Amino acid sequence: MAEADFERSLERLFSEAPELPDAEAFAQRVQRRLDRGWAARRALIGVAGLVGGVIGASQLIMSNLFDRAEAASSESARVLTSGVKQLAPQADLLLSRPAGVETVWVAAGLAVLAMGFAITRLIEEI
Repeated sequence: MAEADFERSLERLFSEAPELPDAEAFAQRVQRRLDRGWAARRALIGVAGLVGGVIGASQLIMSNLFDRAEAASSESARVLTSGVKQLAPQADLLLSRPAGVETVWVAAGLAVLAMGFAITRLIEEI
């Protein structure tokens, strides 16, 4: 019986921690340190992102990616145009306009974007 009383009194003592006289000052010091840490972290992350962006941009420029993408795009546009002409004779009207090929590319890009949104929505719901 004495052990149960002792256990209850011990639990009561630990659940009611005494208030220390410098608790408010301690909390303010901790809060200032946390705030200072977040500012430093934000600055460090920003600088790291800027450095990473500059490195990535320089790598893209040095690899002639834009020239290769332009060559691939013109070849793909030629193949797409010939394929569409074979599938639908009405496509001549669309592709004969000044911005016909660009219209097809924009429509294909929007379709891919819509599929991406649908996939992310499905993933979020699962």
